[in-house]
Amino acid sequence: MGELQENLKVALVGNPNSGKSSLFNILTGLRQSVSNFPGVTVDKKVGSAILSDKSKVTLIDLPGLYSLHPNSRDEKLVVNILTDQKGEYFPDLVIYVADATNLERHLLLATQIVDLKIPMIFVLNMIDILEEKNQKIEPEYLSKYLDVPVIQISGRKSKNIDTLKSLIKDYQTKGSADFLSSKQLYAIPKTLEGLTFDIAQNLNVKNPYLSKIFSHHFDWLNHFSEDEKEKINSIATKHEFDNIKNQLDETMSRYNEFGPIARKVVTRETNAPSTITDKIDSIITHRILGPILFFAIMLFVFQAIYSWSEAPMDWIEQFFAFSGNAVRNIMPEGWYTDLIVDGIIAGLGGILIFIPQITILFLLISILEETGYMSRAVFMFDGLMQKFGLNGRSIVSLVSSGACAIPAIMATRTISSWKERLNTILVSPLISCSARIPVYAVLIAFVVPKDQTFGIFNLQGLAFMGLYLLGIAGALAAALVFKYALKVENDNSYLMIELPQYKPPIWKNAILNVKEKVTTFIVEAGKVILVISILLWFLASYGPSSAMKQAELSAIEHIETNNLTEIEGENYLAGKKIEASFAGHLGKFIEPAIKPLGFDWKIGIALITSFAAREVFVGTMATIYSVGSADDEATVSARMAAEINPQTGEKVYNPATSLSLLIFYVFAMQCMSTLAVVRRETNSWKWPAIQFFFMGAMAYFGSLITYQLLS
Repeated sequence: MGELQENLKVALVGNPNSGKSSLFNILTGLRQSVSNFPGVTVDKKVGSAILSDKSKVTLIDLPGLYSLHPNSRDEKLVVNILTDQKGEYFPDLVIYVADATNLERHLLLATQIVDLKIPMIFVLNMIDILEEKNQKIEPEYLSKYLDVPVIQISGRKSKNIDTLKSLIKDYQTKGSADFLSSKQLYAIPKTLEGLTFDIAQNLNVKNPYLSKIFSHHFDWLNHFSEDEKEKINSIATKHEFDNIKNQLDETMSRYNEFGPIARKVVTRETNAPSTITDKIDSIITHRILGPILFFAIMLFVFQAIYSWSEAPMDWIEQFFAFSGNAVRNIMPEGWYTDLIVDGIIAGLGGILIFIPQITILFLLISILEETGYMSRAVFMFDGLMQKFGLNGRSIVSLVSSGACAIPAIMATRTISSWKERLNTILVSPLISCSARIPVYAVLIAFVVPKDQTFGIFNLQGLAFMGLYLLGIAGALAAALVFKYALKVENDNSYLMIELPQYKPPIWKNAILNVKEKVTTFIVEAGKVILVISILLWFLASYGPSSAMKQAELSAIEHIETNNLTEIEGENYLAGKKIEASFAGHLGKFIEPAIKPLGFDWKIGIALITSFAAREVFVGTMATIYSVGSADDEATVSARMAAEINPQTGEKVYNPATSLSLLIFYVFAMQCMSTLAVVRRETNSWKWPAIQFFFMGAMAYFGSLITYQLLS
C-alpha cells in the first residue's frame, strides 16, 4: 500500500455520545447525505472530507456501539460491517472517537477493533472539557499500548482537525504501516483454541480473532449461508461454547489490561469537588423537580413554535397569495393557468407556510440533544416507562415523534426487549409529529383566540401543548393496554445509558441537523403534496358532464333569484361545481359516516387525501377552496373561516367541528410512510394493520364524543 489510494473509505467508530457525529459534521460540512444501508432501515451518513492537498476521501459515520458483542440492531450492523472484509462498507481506515473525560469505558471497543487488524487513528475528543477540569492527558502511553497514532482534538472548538486530516493523508499516501497495530491485545484462551481452529478450517477464516467474532454471532451474520451457520452451531455445541460466559471473561480481561493504561493517560485530581455536571444533575434528574422542569421545557418549545414563527409565516403566506394573483394576471385564462394557481401554487403554499414552525421544533430538539439533556430524560422516565410496558429508551422515540414518527420508530432498535420495542413502535405515532403542525395551526385559530394570558403565555400555544399532552396520554394509555395484550415473550430489559457531560451545543451540528430534517420534510412532503394537489385540482375541476352542467344551471338560477353580487355569484358557482365534481362525489360518498363527527363532504375529501400524509390536509383545503374562487389573494385560513354550511347557515368551522377535527388528527394514523416503516421494522403486516385500526378507532370515537358533547 505504498501508493496513493483512490476512493479511500474511512469509518468513524465510537461509543454513543463520544462526539463522533460532531466530528463527521466538521470534516464533511455540507458534503454529506443520509440514507439507509441496503436492505435495512438503519441510517448511514456518508460524506466527503477535503484533505490538505484538496483530495477527497469518503467518510462513513457508523452508528454508535459499546463493544463487538452487540445487543441492538444498529450495533449488530456495525459489527457485521467491521468483520466482513469483502463487504461494500468495510473501511480502509477507522477513526476511533473516544471521550477523553471517560476514557476507560471507550477502550473496550477500541481494543477489539485493534485486534480485528483494521488500520486505526485513535482520537481523544473533548480535550477542552478535560482541560477545564485542570486534568492532564498523556496520549503517548495510549499510543504505545495500542500501537496506533493517537491525537487530541476538540470537536466543539474544531481544535487539531487539520492534524487529523494530515494523518488521513499520511495513510492515503504511505499506506497502513504506521496505522496497523502489530499487537494482539487479547489472547484467545487455550480452551477456545480448538473451537477457533475448527471454525477457521471449516470457513476458511485465517484471522483467529475474526473467527472468534464469527463464533459469537453466527445466528445473525448475513454473509454466512445457512449451511455455514449450521456448521458453526454444530462446532460450538461440540466444544461446549458458552457465549455469555466468553463475552464476560473477555470484557473483564480487557478491562484489567487497559485500566492502568487509562489511568496513566488521564491524570485526575484526587478528592476533586463535585463537577458542574453533578451539580446540575442534582436538579435536572431530581425525582420531583426533574419531571417539572421537563414539562416546563416542553412548554417553552411549544410557545416558541407559535410566538417565533408568526412573522415569517405571515411573509410566506402573503408571498404565495401574491404569487397566485400575479400568475393569474400575467397568464391568459385557461385550464393550465387554473392548474398552476389553484393546484400547484395553492397546494405548495398551504404546506410551505409551516416551514418556520417545523424549523423551530427541529432546532430546539437538536439543542436539547447537543447539550446532553435528552440522555437525562431517558434516565428520569425509565421507571415510569416500565410501568406502561415500555423502556427508558422509549422516551427518546416518544420525544423524537414530536418531529417525525419514522425516525422515532427506527430509534427503537436500541431497545433489546422485543416486547418493549414492539409496544414503543405501536404507540409512538400517537405523539403529535411535525406533520400535524399545519393542521393544528389552522384549526386552533377557530377554537382559541390569539390572546396572551399572564402577559407571557400565548393561548394558542397552550392549546397546542394541550394537544401534544393529549397525544402523550393516548400513547401511554395504549401502551398500558398493549403491556397486557401483547402475546409475546415478556423479556423486559434493563437500562444502561451514559449521562454525558453538559456542554454548550455545537451550533454547526444543530444547524446541519435542522437543514437535513427540514430539507427532507420539504422534499418528501413536497413530492406527495404536488402530486395530490394536481390530482385534487383535476378531481375538483371536472366531473360527470351532466352533473356539472346541471350544477351550473342551478347556480345561475340561484344567483339571479337572490341578486348576488359578482364575487358572491362566482364563489357560489364554484362551490356548486366542486360539489358536482369527481371530488365532490367522493366526499359525498363518505359523508354519512363522518357527519356525526361534524364533518362535511369537503372535510371528507381532506381526510381521504391526508392518509398519504397528515400535512396534506391543509394543501387539500387550499386546493378545494382555491378552485374557482374569485378572491385569489385570500389565504386558506380566511377561506375556511368564511365557509358557510348551506343547510344551517352557520360557519362550517365552528368551535365544535374544529375541535372534533383536531381530536381526530391527534389520534388517527394518517401516514402511509409510517405504516411502511412499521412493516419493515416488525417484518409483518399484522402490526401495522393493528396500529392502523386501533388508532383509527381512537380517532373516530374521540372525535364523535367531542362533537356530540359540544354541539
